[in-house]
Amino acid sequence: MSHLLVIDLPGGNDTDILAAARNLGHKVSFLTADPAHYLAQSEVAHELADAAIIPVPGFELPGVIADLLERHADDPFAAVLCLQDLRIVESAKIAQALGLAHLNPRTATLARDKAAVRRHLEAKGLPQPPCLEADGPEALLAAVAAIGLPALIKPADGFGSQNVFALRHEADLDTLRQLADLVAAGPGHYGLGVAARGKMLVERLIEGQLVGLDTMTARGEHRLLGVNEKLMFAAPSFAMRGGCFIANAGQFAQLEASAFALLDAIGFDHGAAHIEMMLTRDGPVLVEINPRLVGARIARMVSAGLQRSIHADLIALHVEGQLPPPVDRAHYVTNRWLAAPCAGQLTHLDIPDTADEPASFTMMARVGDMVTPPLDNADRLGMAMTWGYERTLAETRAEQLLAETRMVVAPV
Repeated sequence: MSHLLVIDLPGGNDTDILAAARNLGHKVSFLTADPAHYLAQSEVAHELADAAIIPVPGFELPGVIADLLERHADDPFAAVLCLQDLRIVESAKIAQALGLAHLNPRTATLARDKAAVRRHLEAKGLPQPPCLEADGPEALLAAVAAIGLPALIKPADGFGSQNVFALRHEADLDTLRQLADLVAAGPGHYGLGVAARGKMLVERLIEGQLVGLDTMTARGEHRLLGVNEKLMFAAPSFAMRGGCFIANAGQFAQLEASAFALLDAIGFDHGAAHIEMMLTRDGPVLVEINPRLVGARIARMVSAGLQRSIHADLIALHVEGQLPPPVDRAHYVTNRWLAAPCAGQLTHLDIPDTADEPASFTMMARVGDMVTPPLDNADRLGMAMTWGYERTLAETRAEQLLAETRMVVAPV
């Protein structure tokens, strides 16, 4: 049994890493600036029942590290695990102070600034789409004018496809001028005690097939686990409607080389990463590098595709420095997200039974919740997932599961 230090949870409610630690017999200490956020959710609180919760109001890092060093001396931690963008820099610095394997603080800091990543890669000889930072409405409008259409606006420290805006037509520019103050303000606060920095990134909008590449790295050695071909909801949404994760059995040599070159360029030395690329006629173009395991329950797709627990693999990576074994046959996992047709209250929900088939249905929303059509990933209600060695069958069944779902939203 190892002692794991887990720092916050992805989405503020995804307990899969805790379940994996429990199933492996590990002891967990859970570090957060906002324990009330987790304990107010009954299912999350249940998963945390056996964990030692370490509250750190304000998350002042010097004091946090001093406290953890004392705890480490009495009951040593074997690994620091953080699957949450908001605390990946702090987790890197904590792991460094404890002498534990983790992504290094310099790269963690770089990866949390999307504009800095673009500049860094350009300087390393890896061409990037034109981009500019903007601080305030006037700077935002000037940056958009300089980049030209089509353009994309997103927070420089954002995540989860939230607060992202696409500008394709002159009419979009008129709307931006009216809403420049609001857009430039960004998300303001991310929750869990973390405020947004307030800087927006304006870059050239790249069209093509969006893919996610999931990797693990052990002391500089990279492994591509698989590729997720993503589908989007209709514009102006930036939420993912679904996708197909394909386990890597050696069929992604070009993408693998591109991903590994990006990781090497930013000095990514240890941990999981989720890299998004746009496949264009001129080749793959980087969208962003996320220095943590893929979120939004998509890690369950990776587990199904690899036919083992990716969270258990992440624990082994940090505790033992061990990379997951390669697979010898491509396995397909399809997901489709349930979304509200209008804004209102979810008053009825009946989802299909998937107990006797290679499929699952995970709900995030509950009857009584206020819901809205999906502008970003946080607005999605639930996920149907299917898997097998035949891609077409998996995709067809995932669509059927959504069609068989009975949902009623009372408009407000």
